[in-house]
Amino acid sequence: MSAYSSAQDLNVSDATENGTEVDMTTNLLNGTVRLSVLWTDEIYLRPDNAERVAHALLRAAEHGRRIVEHRSSGPDSSTNANQ
Repeated sequence: MSAYSSAQDLNVSDATENGTEVDMTTNLLNGTVRLSVLWTDEIYLRPDNAERVAHALLRAAEHGRRIVEHRSSGPDSSTNANQ
């Protein structure tokens, strides 16, 4: 089982059509969000795709917050708070 949950609805490619893609995942163990640009160091987005990435980041941030809150409210929250 992977510790990462991918944003399945985020299908964004480079505006120059060179095959570059955006991938975003949330770590289900600690709530961190990973934004990856695949196959290159940069990506050029059309405005609609830039907005889709922004909304996906906001959803991932909220998902990450819920994971952190859940971990900190668990039975061993005193040890989780120090991690």
